Amino acid sequence: MSNIEKLQRTHTFPTIRVQVPADGSAHWLYMHADAGPGTRPCCRSEVIDDIWGYMASITLREAQRNQGRLRHLVLASDASAFNLGGDLDLFAQLIRAGDRERLLGYARRCIDGVHHLHTGLGGDVHTIALVQGDALGGGLEMALACHTIVAEEGVGMGLPEVLFGLFPGMGAYSFLCKRVSPRQAEKMILGGEVYSSEEMYRMGVVDVLVPKGQGESAVQEMIRQQQRIPHSYLAMNQVRRIGQPVSYDELMGITEVWVDTALALGDKSLKTMERIVRAQTRRSASEAA
Repeated sequence: MSNIEKLQRTHTFPTIRVQVPADGSAHWLYMHADAGPGTRPCCRSEVIDDIWGYMASITLREAQRNQGRLRHLVLASDASAFNLGGDLDLFAQLIRAGDRERLLGYARRCIDGVHHLHTGLGGDVHTIALVQGDALGGGLEMALACHTIVAEEGVGMGLPEVLFGLFPGMGAYSFLCKRVSPRQAEKMILGGEVYSSEEMYRMGVVDVLVPKGQGESAVQEMIRQQQRIPHSYLAMNQVRRIGQPVSYDELMGITEVWVDTALALGDKSLKTMERIVRAQTRRSASEAA
């Protein structure tokens, strides 16, 4: 943990906190740095914009990359939850208004980011999700987009969108099918169950499971190990894109199905969304108190 304390901090983006070592080899990005009473740790538009904006700022053009230099991006959270998923409050508003353009714009913005995570910010970055609190819906999709998922014990992880008649449409199916069978992926999506991180590890969704409080040190050690053989991990980024591709067009095609499904939801489903929003808000206020 002492290494983390020595990291230089950047405060460019208000909803995230970033720590970077002096050599720039790793970027620790903590979501929900603005967490407070009533602030839901979910994929609010401003959070998405800050995460993707920071990722764009550290993405190097091919001519800028040093041959054999591997970098890391660690996606974590300052809130008690990793991320509780899409902005259901916004979804309900846009669906009631029949605003397909804005709903598709939000979805496209999400796809832009998860695809960038999945492709390693152009190829020279190994992306790691550090899950120390619940990862649900779109929050889990962000983790699934990363090359490696490190989770602490006792964390809830799941895709509960079926509770309000929807499905996770920003990469869950595509990324899950790289970790479990398509049949198992469909079962997880249609069942809406929230699994423990221990169960997710046994299924092969979580790559590394560690005791509570040991997530950061486990990721630090992983980064040290990978930096010993950077050429291998850089090559694996290329191999993965060839042998296990998830194309942008695939992700966009699925998210358009998501948008059209969302716009067809009735009042009962929208009221369920709004109840979940109120529950998330109460949870945030309670934890802040």
